[in-house]
Formats: sequence, C-alpha cells, structure tokens
Amino acid sequence: MKKDSKIYVAGHKGLVGSAIVRNLRSKGYLNVIGKSHQELDLINQGEVRNFFEEERPEYVILAAAKVGGIHANNSYPADFIYDNLMIQSNIIKAAHDFKVKKLLFLGSTCIYPKMAPQPIKEEYLLSGYLEETNEAYAVAKIAGLEMCKFFKRQYGDNFISCMPTNLYGPNDNFDLNNSHVLPALIRKFHEAKVNNEHNVEVWGSGKPLREFLHVDDMADACVYLMKNYNGEEHVNIGTGEEVSIFELAKLVKKVVEFNGEIVFDSSKPDGTPRKLTDITKLHSLGWKHKIDLETGVRQTYEWFVENKNIFI
Repeated sequence: MKKDSKIYVAGHKGLVGSAIVRNLRSKGYLNVIGKSHQELDLINQGEVRNFFEEERPEYVILAAAKVGGIHANNSYPADFIYDNLMIQSNIIKAAHDFKVKKLLFLGSTCIYPKMAPQPIKEEYLLSGYLEETNEAYAVAKIAGLEMCKFFKRQYGDNFISCMPTNLYGPNDNFDLNNSHVLPALIRKFHEAKVNNEHNVEVWGSGKPLREFLHVDDMADACVYLMKNYNGEEHVNIGTGEEVSIFELAKLVKKVVEFNGEIVFDSSKPDGTPRKLTDITKLHSLGWKHKIDLETGVRQTYEWFVENKNIFI
C-alpha cells in the first residue's frame, strides 16, 4: 500500500474499524475512506456495488459486522446470520468484481470450536462443534473466511483473513446488559467507586482464563498483515498471554482505585474455562503486541471516564 492508496475501512466507526483508521492515519496513509450506516447500507447489494463503482477503493479492510453479547446472539440468531452473511458477501464479491488489490477480512476467535485444544491453532477451525449461544454469528464469519480462501484459490484474488482474540480499548461497548467482561468490569468498578459502594459483584467463580488484546495493537497487526502477508490460511492475532477473571477484576479494581471488596457470584455461569490463541504464526511473520494489559486497562479507563456520558 502506498501512502496515497485509496483504502476503504468498512465499519470505520466501531471499536475495531476506528482503531484501524487511527493506525493507518498515524502511519501517513492519507486516503482512508469510510461510510456510516446511514450513508451506505452494507446489507444492500446494490448500494455496495454502486459505492465500489464510484469510489474504486484499491484496498479494503472488512471490519464491519453485526456483533453482540450472549443475550443478543441467543435472542436474534436469524438477524446475526443474515446480516453478517450479506455484509461480507456483498463486500467480498464487489472487491473481486471491481478488482481491489487486496482485502483483509476479520473473523473472531469465538468462532473456533467450543472444545478446541489450547492454545488454539489456526488449523483447529471447523474441527468440532461450535458454542451454541454463538452459532449463528460463527457460521456467518466462518463463511467469510472460506469465501476469501476460495476467491483466492479460484480467481487469484489477494484476499486474506485474520482472527483477533478478545479486544478492548477506546470506543468499546460499556453497556452492562450486552458488553464483554473487561468493559463491564471497568464500568462496574467506576460506578461503585462514585457511589461509595462497599463491594462489586462479578459473575462466576473468577477461575476462567482469558486473553485480552488492546484494539490499537490489533489494528497495528492488521496493517502489518496488509503489508506483509498474502497466504490462504487466516492468521490468529493475540498476545499469547492469559489472565484469570479473578486477576482481571483485581487489576481493574486497582486501576479504578476502588477500595471495596470483590464478591464472586458462583451461581452465575463461568463460560468456557480457557480460550487462548496460538500466535506462533503471527510471531513468525515478525509482529508482536506492544501494550501490556495494565497499561491498556489504564488507557481504556481514562477514555471511559472522558466519554462516560455516552453510556450513562
């Protein structure tokens, strides 16, 4: 990619897309474009094709998706599978038809088999049953990964894919009803501190292990892959490091400076005991994460405090 190449980031306002835009611009890429949902409905094939015909992007990063927590995935599986299939199918086909030089599709490690061996290698995809609560989203995302592979195989399109682990950072979702564990903990501890509460309740036993990657590191890895990787197989993006929910809660408590107690509610579900990516391939390509967890949590908490009116 040249500094003046036209780069389309689909989903440029979300957690992932906004980080990719920030990274590209920080590296001097001057011609980065994006369209809001109001300007371009990615589920509408005609609108997507008209956009590609008019704008003629040279590079595409496909970070747009319908996403949500367990409750949303369980409640609206038809919407999750349809919307995601349409978004990615429309963009991937248009990228082929309008001769995009390179496309990066983003999956998610939650689409690996529920009982995949740990740490999770790229080749474990499609090797077992999916997590039931996430099945509709996972089937759609797997189809996107496979589409990129088959367009490359049949037509020679330079379409690549990556599989980021659990992400957090600026523009995350801090809604307590459907956010992921880290932003939920940040908000819970902050509100407990502000309200002078004596304790914070955390779901589960605190024993499950999770891997967390700052979204700015993820964005840097995506841009690195756009410049340095052309393979058919997707690439895991993660830290290769894990932390228990107990240790994570202690870290958030420390960062927020909450003085009360942490209470674990073992009657609530723990979820998968462990979910760690094998990042041997990513390291062999020459990229490694830079932001350690405590630094990242501090940055994210600062962003939340500055922007909390959006969520509260």
